[in-house]
Amino acid sequence: MMKRKLSLLLVAVMILALLSACVKNSNATPSSSEGTKGSNASNGKDVLTIATTADQGTLDPAVTMDNSAWKLTYPAYERLVEYDGGSTKVKPGLAKEWKVSKDGKTWTFTLNEGHKFADGTPVDAQAVQKSFERLKKVAKGPSEVYSLVSEIKAENPTTITFKLKENFPPFLSTLAANYGSIVNPKVMDHEQNGDAGQNYLATTTMGSGPYKLAKWKKGEYVRLDQNKYAAKKPAFKKVYFKIVADPSAQRLQLEKGEIDIAEGIPVDQINSVKKMKNATILQEPSLLVEYVYVNSSKGNKALQNKKVRQALNYAIDYDKLIDAVQQGYGTQMRGPIPKGLWGHDGQAQQYKYDKAKAKSLLKEAGVSNLSLDLLYSDNKTWWETEALTIQSNLKDIGIKVNLKKVAYATSREMIDKGDFDLALGMWSPDFGDPYAFMNYWFDSKNFGLAGNRAFYKNNTVDQKLRKAATLNDEKKREALYQEAQRMVIDDAPYILLYQKDFLLPMSKGVKGFVYNPMLESMYNLGDMSK
Repeated sequence: MMKRKLSLLLVAVMILALLSACVKNSNATPSSSEGTKGSNASNGKDVLTIATTADQGTLDPAVTMDNSAWKLTYPAYERLVEYDGGSTKVKPGLAKEWKVSKDGKTWTFTLNEGHKFADGTPVDAQAVQKSFERLKKVAKGPSEVYSLVSEIKAENPTTITFKLKENFPPFLSTLAANYGSIVNPKVMDHEQNGDAGQNYLATTTMGSGPYKLAKWKKGEYVRLDQNKYAAKKPAFKKVYFKIVADPSAQRLQLEKGEIDIAEGIPVDQINSVKKMKNATILQEPSLLVEYVYVNSSKGNKALQNKKVRQALNYAIDYDKLIDAVQQGYGTQMRGPIPKGLWGHDGQAQQYKYDKAKAKSLLKEAGVSNLSLDLLYSDNKTWWETEALTIQSNLKDIGIKVNLKKVAYATSREMIDKGDFDLALGMWSPDFGDPYAFMNYWFDSKNFGLAGNRAFYKNNTVDQKLRKAATLNDEKKREALYQEAQRMVIDDAPYILLYQKDFLLPMSKGVKGFVYNPMLESMYNLGDMSK
C-alpha cells in the first residue's frame, strides 16, 4: 500500500514537473522553444519571425546609418511623412498636411492629433522640434542631411516650421527616411555625460510607431511588441528578428516553417527555395544600380566622340551579362533614373545588344584599333566577372580592353582624378528624389567622386538640372529631368548596366509586405499579417 502511495506521489510530482516545463517553455526565448520547437508558435497568426544574419548596432535614429538597425527602428517610430507603399513619393504621416514658401526655404507642417509615444505621452510640435534639435546636437552621420536647416520652431502644439538656408526640394523626402524618426523628448532624462541619451537609446526605442523594442538577447534575437498607444493596431502581437548566421540553416528553417522570412539566403541558393511548396521569393528591382563610367573628357580622346560612346553601349550583351554576374537577378536599366523612383521614364531609349550597329558607329566615327583601360577594384566580388564579360563583348567589335584591377582606395583616387578610360561603378540614392541620380551624375560641377564620374559636360543639360533643383513643383521638375534624360542617353557618357534585384524568400502565408526601394531591409510591419 505504501509503495502504491509512493508511486502515485511520484507520478504526481512528474506531472507537476511536466506542467511546469510547459509553462516555462511557453515563455522561452527563440533560442529554445521560440527558435526551434516554439517557432511553430511563430506560425500563429499573431507572431512573425524573421531570420537575420547578424546582430544590430546602435538603434538611436540620430546616430545609426545602418539598414540592419533601421529594420528595428523604422516600425518603432513615426515620421512627419512616410513613403507611400512601394513608391518613392511621400504621403502624410504624423503631419496631415504641409506647405512650402515660394522661395522654398520655409516648410510648415500641421500635425495630426491623437498620436502617442509608447509611454502614452502625446506627440506634439514641441516633441518634433526637440527630436530634430537633438539630432543636430548629436552631430553624427544623419545630421549632415539637415545641415541646411537653420531653425526649427513649434508655432503651437500642432504646427512645426523648418527654415532652410537655401532651397532644397528633396528636403521633404529626407523626412521619410529613418533619420526623420521622431523621438520622445523624455530621452533626455537618460542623458549621461552630455550624450543626449545616446547610450540609452542605443539598445531601446522611444517612438510612437506600431511597435516598441521589448527584448534584445544579444547574438540570439530581438523581440518587438505592439505599442498599445499606437494610432493603428497591427496584426502581429510580437515580431522576432532571429539571428541565424548560416544560410543553409535559414533555408531549412524556412522549409520547416520555423521562420516566416529568411533574409540571408544568397543568390546561389535561391533556386532551392523556389522548389519549396510553402515558400515564395519576392523579386523586385532595387535602386542599387551597376554602370560603367565612360570618361568623356579626360580619358582616351576617342571617347570624346559621342558615336564611340554609343557604340560601347550597343556592344554590351546585357542579358548574358546579368546572367553571368547576378545569375539573372537583375533588370537592365532604362535611362539613368531607375525603375521605382519617380521621374523614371518607361519610354526612354534603351540600348540593346547590336554588334552590327556598334561596328557601324565606330566606322562612322573613323575609329579603329581602339585600346581602352577598364578600371575596377576588389570592392565587389562580382566585378571580376563583370569586367571579363565587358572585355569579351568589346573585343567582338574590335576594341581591346586592358583590365586594371586595383585596391578599392586606389580606384577611388583614380576615379576622382579622372585617371581612367572606363571604370566599373555602383550607386544607390540616400533619398527618394531624381536629384540623387541626375544632378550628381550629370552636372559638370560634380566631376569626380562627387558624382559625375564620366567627366561629362553639356551646358544645356547643366541648365536643366540646375533649374530642376530650384523648383518645388514636382511635375515641372519631372518634365525637366525627363528632357535631360533624353539628352544624356543620346550622349551616352555611361553604360547603364542593370538594377540589382531585391530578393526576399518568405512563407506563402505572409501577407501585406510591400517592398519600397528606399526602405531596403525594412518592413511595413504595421500593415502585414498572416
